Amino acid sequence: MFKINCLNNISQAGLKLFTDRYVDVDRYEDANGVLVRSTSMHDLELPPNIEAIARAGAGVNNIPLDKCAEKGIVVFNTPGANANGVKEMVIATMIMAARNLVGGVNWVNSCQTDPEVAKLVEKNKAKFAGTEIKGKKLGVIGLGAIGILVANAANKLEMDVCGYDPYISVEHAWKLSKYIKPIKNTEEIYRECDFITIHVPLTDSNRGMLNKQAFEQMKDGVIILNFSRDTLVDEEALIEALKTGKVAKYVTDFPNPKVCGVEGVIAIPHLGASTAESEENCAVMAVEQIMNYLEHGNIKNSVNFPNCDMGVCNQAGRIAINHKNIPNMLGQFTSTLAKENVNISDLMNKSKGSYAYTLIDIETPAGPDIITRLKEIDGVLKVRVIK
Repeated sequence: MFKINCLNNISQAGLKLFTDRYVDVDRYEDANGVLVRSTSMHDLELPPNIEAIARAGAGVNNIPLDKCAEKGIVVFNTPGANANGVKEMVIATMIMAARNLVGGVNWVNSCQTDPEVAKLVEKNKAKFAGTEIKGKKLGVIGLGAIGILVANAANKLEMDVCGYDPYISVEHAWKLSKYIKPIKNTEEIYRECDFITIHVPLTDSNRGMLNKQAFEQMKDGVIILNFSRDTLVDEEALIEALKTGKVAKYVTDFPNPKVCGVEGVIAIPHLGASTAESEENCAVMAVEQIMNYLEHGNIKNSVNFPNCDMGVCNQAGRIAINHKNIPNMLGQFTSTLAKENVNISDLMNKSKGSYAYTLIDIETPAGPDIITRLKEIDGVLKVRVIK
């Protein structure tokens, strides 16, 4: 019986997938698997019985990834599950910014007590005239699950779309419209585009990537959309660019004291993926991933351990080993099994940075002595008998 704890409310669309092999527990400390959305786990203890944590969403900054990896706890996220919701928000707010809808609506609200509001509207509406997006050039930085949907949708709206992503996957490349122009560097996007939207994960190398130098290269009156992370933008340089008119509008899904209330900033209260459909999709993916790991040992969409999938075990037993990515680990595993006269029918080993994962199918069930010996190998973090 697997014990599951939800640190946040998780959509029933996902929870109903759990079979009678699973039981919900109230105490996080008692769980084998944990489902989480926004709760910060950085100050929580990680008891040895926790095998996996699944984040119902893409960002995992609320989870101590290194600490989990060191304890052999696999952390999953759900990339792409909320991509359509974010895509629709990007397109909606791009039009909103281009047409100055926020300024117009706010002005109308300020006139709510004036009995002559209809006349005032006709007199003042020219102040809020905007521009159409058709025929304008959009630069998409990052062509992952969200970026490709934004690029393809903008193309269908008759925008001239170019995209930059030196790390685009084969899967995403196949989904990208042939009408999207590939760009080799961000500088070309900065120089040529009327709209720029960024869809990249935050790393040390791209922190503050939209900085003073980047803004100086952009067209006057550019509109920038940020639904990735606020720290991708140097906000002091951004505010200066807004004052000079270099940037006409900045749309962000991450309000903070620096940008809230600044003229030209449209701050959305982190609603990019806040749709019923996105929450359901994330819950379903998170539950399916954690079930596949607990029941079969397979890993898909982990952020701290490598993907590794051997399907359903058809042998007498399967052993899953989370370990450090150091030399001679496989040799020690196989020799340990050989000493116990256990024959290996199949084996898969994958690594990701400092950590690795090994699945071993064996022709006889693994006894407690074998598991004990495997756990004693230096560099082994966790050993589980799957079957």
